[in-house]
Amino acid sequence: MPPPFFIPPLTWNSCCKYSMICYMPWLVACCLLLLLYSVRLRSGWSHGHGPRSYPVIGCLVAFYQNRFRLLDWYTELLAASPTQTIVVDRLGARRTVVTANPVNVEHILKGNFGNYPKGKPFTDILGDLLGTGIFNVDGELWYAQRKLVSHEFSARALRELEFAVLEDEARDRLVPALGLAAGRGDAVDMQDLLRRFSFDVICRVSLGVDPGCLDPALPAPRLAAAFDAAAGIIARRGAAPVAAVWKAKRALDLGSERRLREEIRVIHEAVMDLIRTRKKERALVNDGDGRRSDLLSRMIECGYPDEAIRDMVISFIMAGRDTTSSALTWFFWLLTRHRDVEREVLREIAGGASHAAGGQGKMRVLHAALCETMRLYPPVAWDSKHAAAGDVLPDGTRVERGDRVTYFQYGMGRMESIWGADAAEFSLQRWLSLPEDNAPPAAVAGVSPFKYPVFQAGPRTCLGKEMAFVQMKFVASTVLRRFELAPVDEGRVPVFLPLMTAHMAGGLNVTVRSRGDQITAAAAAAGSKPVAAGAPN
Repeated sequence: MPPPFFIPPLTWNSCCKYSMICYMPWLVACCLLLLLYSVRLRSGWSHGHGPRSYPVIGCLVAFYQNRFRLLDWYTELLAASPTQTIVVDRLGARRTVVTANPVNVEHILKGNFGNYPKGKPFTDILGDLLGTGIFNVDGELWYAQRKLVSHEFSARALRELEFAVLEDEARDRLVPALGLAAGRGDAVDMQDLLRRFSFDVICRVSLGVDPGCLDPALPAPRLAAAFDAAAGIIARRGAAPVAAVWKAKRALDLGSERRLREEIRVIHEAVMDLIRTRKKERALVNDGDGRRSDLLSRMIECGYPDEAIRDMVISFIMAGRDTTSSALTWFFWLLTRHRDVEREVLREIAGGASHAAGGQGKMRVLHAALCETMRLYPPVAWDSKHAAAGDVLPDGTRVERGDRVTYFQYGMGRMESIWGADAAEFSLQRWLSLPEDNAPPAAVAGVSPFKYPVFQAGPRTCLGKEMAFVQMKFVASTVLRRFELAPVDEGRVPVFLPLMTAHMAGGLNVTVRSRGDQITAAAAAAGSKPVAAGAPN
């Protein structure tokens, strides 16, 4: 009797034919999805301007071709776009809208501020280190911390502490270190020296402890080394083309993510130990007796939980440790290429206002030189938000929910549409030509913060902006008053490295020569003529 059913034997050809019939609908569906995805991407472009994008891989080819010049490539793309906005499709991630248009920047940072939080992709990158610190949160938690910190930063005691720390560090460490190099004829890496100086200052102001970094002959203290290592690994997280890679390494505790976990443990334990020690000290003294003015002590007095205090303090250290040193490194390099500007700054320093508390605010030429430095070499090259809901930017660019929206400070500083035909030149006149009533300590000399978002703008404007200018002016005047710097390699044009905070690749190696009484002669040589274009001489 035959079996109840019969299955004929399958030949190779019949198997292939059967497989093709089964999978054909899936192949057609995938092709249609890729086509729709490609059309969707093109529909969001800013008038068709942006790197060429392909289905699935996005702009990977263009990224690879420009991997060694990403900042200049982005700048060229933005300059070529009639709206100074482009849309970039990234492999394995939501698309990115990049803009150098001040009107768009104002919309993102102020006009529709609530729609552009930092977002989860950003807070995931920094969350292990910063936790719920002010620079890594949005909404009500951010607002509450902002209100507290704004009050503390406006306190006279904190400003006085900062200036006292600056004087101590300069007198006891910075000047002797440069004097020793001048006496021996040694070269010194100004970037490294300035980073050590800034770390000492920010730790003394934020934590009330002196890490003693400013001795180039000694290795960096463990806490400073931990911050350096953590910042480097987190920067690589942010630059990773596919976030899933570093997230998988973190989950498996492998490679750089394991190193990051260890460095964060060092940082967290050090700060928590300080919090516990400071609380014990406070319990042993009467109210008002021996009260400290550092940020950590003031937050303990507010009664915040230990972990919240830890996260806030670490956030301030991360924000302040390298931003001023980055700006000063490029400032000193630019002065070596523009000696006419240096002479004008020296003439102003000779007036003596720089060494009185608050006197830096009167230094208009120095302020202009620092602003111009940060226009061309901003401490933070770009900043990103993530759209909470769909939107249309003022220039007509469509933004979809979840899109990454980036304003590109580095490119904005080089846009002729913003700064004129001489945008690539180092010229103080774009600042000194402003009315006198816009002189410091006004914002950045009367220039719109949406045109010059070096300190962000809108509700998230940097609270430490004025403190940063005080530190930069103090260090600049202290060094220039006493020493003349010359690059070891005069012909070298340094590479701008856009890490978490921008660095100068290879550092700034200079020879140091004591000025003696030359500052008076230099000031006299400068005369009273205002600085003009600032071509290298």
